[in-house]
Order: sequence, then structure tokens, then C-alpha cells
Amino acid sequence: MKPAMRRRGVAPAAMILAACGLAIGSAGAAPQAAPPAAAAQYYRADDFARVSKIDAHVHIHGRADQFMKQALADNFRIVEINVDYPDFPPLSQQQQDALSLKARYPGRVAWVGSFLVRGFQSPDWSAQAIRQIAQADAAGAVGIKVWKNIGMALRDAAGHYVMLDNPRLSPVMDYIAQHYLVLVAHQAEPLNCWLPMSRMTVRSDREYFSEHPQYYMYRHPQMPSHAAILAARDRVLAAHPDLRVDAVHLASLEWDVDRVAQFLERFPTARVDLAARLVHLEYQATRDRARVRRFLMRYRDRVLYGSDEAYGPQDDNPGAVADIHRHWVEDWRFLVTDDAMHSADFTGGFRGLRLPRDVVEQIYRRNAEALFGDGWH
Repeated sequence: MKPAMRRRGVAPAAMILAACGLAIGSAGAAPQAAPPAAAAQYYRADDFARVSKIDAHVHIHGRADQFMKQALADNFRIVEINVDYPDFPPLSQQQQDALSLKARYPGRVAWVGSFLVRGFQSPDWSAQAIRQIAQADAAGAVGIKVWKNIGMALRDAAGHYVMLDNPRLSPVMDYIAQHYLVLVAHQAEPLNCWLPMSRMTVRSDREYFSEHPQYYMYRHPQMPSHAAILAARDRVLAAHPDLRVDAVHLASLEWDVDRVAQFLERFPTARVDLAARLVHLEYQATRDRARVRRFLMRYRDRVLYGSDEAYGPQDDNPGAVADIHRHWVEDWRFLVTDDAMHSADFTGGFRGLRLPRDVVEQIYRRNAEALFGDGWH
């Protein structure tokens, strides 16, 4: 799940516009209207509901009719991701919920399957995992999720932590590649997970790892390092150059867009999503907004919008739906406007990135369509 569930406030300020979204004029100056040709290159905050979008990373359980009502109103299709996560319903139930959601909301839902790591020590575990993947594939899954329990929780018979390049996972990776499924890979955690609380950059990470000490690696120095987990992932990607990969959560390199860029350059078939890590881009924008903006401009065809919102199985909490809507709107504002903003996650203000329309459409829709194909149909 998400170690960075953001609770962010947004403070609109005078819009200080230029053709490339850079600041001009003095603080407090009256807003200047953008030339019509320049304005046409950009979306506005109030375009949110009319633009077709995809949230490529959500976890939806139960009927979720209230969630889907909001998604439809906000013009979102979704990619629902199953996860072998003890806090979620059993994996079989997650798949049933995903299929039900897809049937009841045709054209709006694609889904990603997964497999159980339980029984990893048994001789036929690899074959069992492949059968689960094959069943998900036959049922219409567009990808297969591997979670952070590989690298951070699962152990082999000798007590060693199992990494993604473990030989028992090799036939699983082969199957995913050969059947043209997307490997949706959550490996490691934010770098904050390996730091003392006082050095973590965002409040939401401090909260998550306080509430989930079993995943707070700073308190478990005997467990694998951040670098070791990602090195194992990268060895798998190098060994499977045709594997289509969505390295979610900015490939767990969220603290530095230059590091994410290096990952994308090294693995040209890989993509990343923004799920639960947009706050880290905002944090970097307090110091170097132009660098964050350049990253998204350059890799416009490699980045997917995702929120990591979780909802259900109860469907009777309008406040939860309202929170999800607010998060979606705030993310849109950061990406499409140059509003002055602030976050409850850290001190210091920042401005929205004001990405051009074409870039926004790629991040919010076209990249997911290209990666997941006709999974919504």
C-alpha cells in the first residue's frame, strides 16, 4: 500500500503567467491574462472534470458504487490493482471484486492480478504461482503485481530474505514476459524508510512507518538495504529486456527526479507511476521547480498518473469519497496550474508545474492506454 498518503492543503495565489509557466513580475502584482494562443496550450484548474483521465493505481474492494459514482463525475477510468497484502481482503476476493466492478462499469475499469507468496518454500511453489497468474490472465487481467513483501518480508527455507531475482521467481518473470502482461512492480519503499524519523522529508512517511513498524527498515538494520532491493529488481529487468514494467511509486527513487531519469534511461521498456509519491515531487519543487518540470516534460511518455487510493469494502462513508475527490483535484492543480501551493507534509511553499496540455494528456491518459491496451473493454 501507500506509505505517503498525502493530506495536502492548497492555497491559490495570483496567477503569474508566462508562455512557459515561469514566474515574471513582482510578488503581489496583479494577474495578467495569458495571450489566447498561449492559454490554449494549457489546461486550467476548472477543466478537471471535463478532461478524460485514468487513475492507473487504485485498490478498490467491495461494490464501491459510491467510489465509482465519483470517478465517473470526475471523468476517471481506473486500473484496480490486486495485492498480496495482509491488510486487504484475500487475493481471491480482490479478484472477484475487480471482475464485478469491471462488469458493472463497462469501459471504466481495468485490473491487475497478483499471486500468493505463501508456501514459497514448497517444491511446486513456482508452478502454483504461474497457475494463479494464468487464471488472472484468462480472466482479463492487464498485468501482475509484485509487492514489497518480496525483499522486505518473505524469507526462504534458510531464513534469507527473498529478492526479486530469486531463482524461484525466474519462471514467474518468464511467464509474465512471454504472455505480454505488464509487471507492476512495487519494490522497496521511499528512502525515508531507511532514515530516522527526524530526517524523513514528509510527514506522511513518518506517520505510515510509525503505524507500520514492521516495514520501517531503519529499526531493522538486519534487513536488506534500499540499494540491495532495487539492485535485485534491476537485475531482473536487465535479464528480461522485453518485459513491460510499470515501476510504481516512481520506481522507489522518489527523492530525486534525476535518479528516476537514470532508471528510465537504463530500462527503455519501463514506465513509472506517481502513486503516493506526488508529494515528493512537490517537496522537490520547493527547491527546484524547474528541474521537476523538466523531468516530466522529458519523460512525458514514460510517466503514468496514479493515486494509490484505497477504498472499501464498505461503501457507506461519503467522507472517504470526498477525500479521494479532493486528492484528485489537488493533484490536477499541481500538474496543470502554476498556483502557489502549500502542503501539510512539509514546510515551504511551491508552485504548480503548469504542464502543457499534451503532456498532461499523456500522463493522465495516453500512457496508461498505451501500456495496458484495451484492458477497459
